[in-house]
Amino acid sequence: MALPIYQVDAFTSKQFGGNPAAVIPLEKWLDDETLQNIAAENNLSETAYFVKEGDHYHIRWMTPAAEVNLCGHATLASAHVIFNFIEKDSSKIKFASRSGDLFVERDGDMLTLNFPTNKPEPLKIPEGIDKCFDQSPIEILEGGEYLFVVFDSEDYIKNYVPNFENIKKIHHHAVIITAKSSKADFVSRMFAPNVGIDEDPVTGSAHTVLTPYWSEKLGKNKLTALQVSKRLGELICENLGERVKISGKAALYLTGSINLDF
Repeated sequence: MALPIYQVDAFTSKQFGGNPAAVIPLEKWLDDETLQNIAAENNLSETAYFVKEGDHYHIRWMTPAAEVNLCGHATLASAHVIFNFIEKDSSKIKFASRSGDLFVERDGDMLTLNFPTNKPEPLKIPEGIDKCFDQSPIEILEGGEYLFVVFDSEDYIKNYVPNFENIKKIHHHAVIITAKSSKADFVSRMFAPNVGIDEDPVTGSAHTVLTPYWSEKLGKNKLTALQVSKRLGELICENLGERVKISGKAALYLTGSINLDF
């Protein structure tokens, strides 16, 4: 069996930036073990799969280690594939997912995700957080599946060297660190070693948490964001209350096929 595969760099205007995702369109679902094995073989932070169902697509995402409930960059990458290879005349896509209905709109080369908001709430200080950071955070919150740690230094976010074994102990899914920025409205980084991603280069789903927080703090609904990993991600975010818009560009890296022995 041969499956088409695409690799797309998301939240960047050029190759080798942003966050690479594998995208695999399917005619029907394969068994979960096979999907997970493919994701592990791809060894990218996420592999996205989708199946056409009537007027929308059912989408799923897997890291090399586990299926996740929401992934922004791989949804953006999937939309890039659909718009350029499957529905070339379309300007809006609906995805059904574990996290509800998701939408992507195209305006030229800009793609805009429309996702549910995950507004963060204050959290009791997790045990062991002092072993993760050598600077005291100004706030600790939790939103969706993310621990959300706020610092007062943009440089600290950029230069932070994570201890992944310690980060594993303070949250079951993922940890976002963030600060106000001089070059954008805010910067962030995201670590998820418990689901097989030590550091994610650019994380669309994290911005469902970051956007409502910084929108309230900065008193504005439209925000510019940088995820300051080595690959760097550029995002434009808009707080809509119950939903958020997260916009960025994408660059195709490869097309090919997977040959399965059954």
